[in-house]
Amino acid sequence: MVGEATNLWSEELNLCFEKLMMIGGKNSGVVKMDGSAITEWKDIPMELLLRIVSLVDDQTVVRASGVCCGWRDAICSGLTHLSLSRCKKNMNNLVLSLAPKFTKLQTLVLRQDKPQLEDNAVEAIANSCHDLQDLDLSKSFNLSDHSLGALGHGCPNLIKLNISGCTAFSDHALAYLTEHCQKLKILNLCGCVKAATDHALQAIGRNCSQLQSLNLGWCENVGDLGVMSLAYGCPDLRSLDLCGCVDITDDSVIALANRCLHLRSLDLYYCRNITDRAMYSLAQSRVKNKPAMWESMNKSRYDEEGLKSLNISQCTALTPSAVQALCDTFPALHTCSGRHSLVISGCLNLTSVHCACAVQAHRATNSIPHSAH
Repeated sequence: MVGEATNLWSEELNLCFEKLMMIGGKNSGVVKMDGSAITEWKDIPMELLLRIVSLVDDQTVVRASGVCCGWRDAICSGLTHLSLSRCKKNMNNLVLSLAPKFTKLQTLVLRQDKPQLEDNAVEAIANSCHDLQDLDLSKSFNLSDHSLGALGHGCPNLIKLNISGCTAFSDHALAYLTEHCQKLKILNLCGCVKAATDHALQAIGRNCSQLQSLNLGWCENVGDLGVMSLAYGCPDLRSLDLCGCVDITDDSVIALANRCLHLRSLDLYYCRNITDRAMYSLAQSRVKNKPAMWESMNKSRYDEEGLKSLNISQCTALTPSAVQALCDTFPALHTCSGRHSLVISGCLNLTSVHCACAVQAHRATNSIPHSAH
């Protein structure tokens, strides 16, 4: 079947090439490029082949790599981005086959609807794709610590890693990975209950000082010690998702407010131990750090700094005065319709909190003269 598919593909390419020759060569059957004649599609220069590859879908790229040695060599030497997430079965065998060929990959997406990947596929990636910077292994339920160990050893240039839903990884394996992948900037650990612990977060804070985005959603073993380690070790943190981390308290938020001055997005959904103390700390941090921030940026840029997204849904201990103070401090936090960057659903006592534009809209409505009846 594979041979038949390849032959059909070759025939299709030949037909397409013949049409191209008739158009480009004005029926002469010859197209010249850089002074040399192209009489069949296999003569197309590597640069043009790579340009063609960049315009087609990943499934076509994989099929094209098996047509002939010229296409295979061109694609394998030049392909940097590949997604196999559309593969519904046999993904593991496909990765085992492709990884040793596509050694220049920088981005590889292996997201799955149902678990297919095994440790040997990840090991093949680690052994061959040493330039890999962006890897998506989300929902790989069958992977074990062996995979993280292999990635730590073979892919030290990782910048973005998504292992959300990989429930079998341990915190010791994650700590090992961070010791060897210290360039990480974006890390998704959502649902990694065993891996995302205070022990692992201490390792992240110690090793990954460039980290900018971290998703710890529903990681119930995360506590104040881990979050505080992040705050002190990752000062460039921009986005942090702590939804469902039920054990954290105000101490975590206070540490983030004091140390992570570039924080833009914070998700505290269902963190019911968070109180007004945390909200006032976030608000005061902007005022306290204003002189230092003014020295490094102009006024317009300063106005754009600060929290732009905050989820405090189900944080039922918060009061309107504290949240309103925070909303007044960060004008990018909106409660108005269509924007909702300040999410307070489930907090019925916070219905009186409004952003600046909502107040302005209310005033504008009241200032419109009513016609006499």
